[in-house]
Amino acid sequence: MELDKNSRKFDTADLSEIKSMLGDTPAEKPAAPESTAPQKAEPEKPKKEKLDPGYEAFTVLQEVVGILAVVTIVFVFFFRLVGVDGSSMVPTFYNRDYLILESNFLYHDVKQGDIVVLSVDAFADRGPIVKRVIATGGQTVDIDFNAGVVYVDGKALQEDYTFEPTYRSYIESGEGLDYPVTVPEGSVFVMGDNRNNSADSRYAPVGTVEQSRILGKVLFILFPGAQTDQYGSVTGGRDLSRIGAVS
Repeated sequence: MELDKNSRKFDTADLSEIKSMLGDTPAEKPAAPESTAPQKAEPEKPKKEKLDPGYEAFTVLQEVVGILAVVTIVFVFFFRLVGVDGSSMVPTFYNRDYLILESNFLYHDVKQGDIVVLSVDAFADRGPIVKRVIATGGQTVDIDFNAGVVYVDGKALQEDYTFEPTYRSYIESGEGLDYPVTVPEGSVFVMGDNRNNSADSRYAPVGTVEQSRILGKVLFILFPGAQTDQYGSVTGGRDLSRIGAVS
């Protein structure tokens, strides 16, 4: 059977177009719309406010006053700073040594061997003195000035801290005590470690001293003075190794 000459011929391109129209060929997917969600803005950093110079100065002044108040309280009620004047405590202390005391606000249990700072009427014009406690209330002191030996309650003291033995009595000048001496309750008998160049309880104008006159106990050498001989003449520089606790 022959085809009608007038019939339309379909080529491959026509078939493809027909298939597309019939839905056999998948249509292209539309592009996804771009996101239109607003982006979060970064928070602004708070700006530092500049303080008024006058306020800053006032704040610093407050802090300084507070520190000074604390230091004052500590050094009035708990500790004290004193300087040694003279050579009566050589070789333990030298002139111009600076010492830290435990204040009498805390220090009440006075013991034999303690080094204390006292206020005595005989040296009121010179200020407090530094001495070692030899005996306390109720104890009896006797001294053999020829041998240079000190006895407390009949026992000789081993005094390796003294510059030399105790020879000076003040009796020769009419200003000594009558031995043996019993220390009154609430008082102390004190002497300097530089025994023959110290005015202390052997010297009648001083005698035994009431404990209420004790300003404090020496704890620490804060800053040493120049080294001297027993008469106070300078013999060397400052020995910084002496800084430390006092025994």
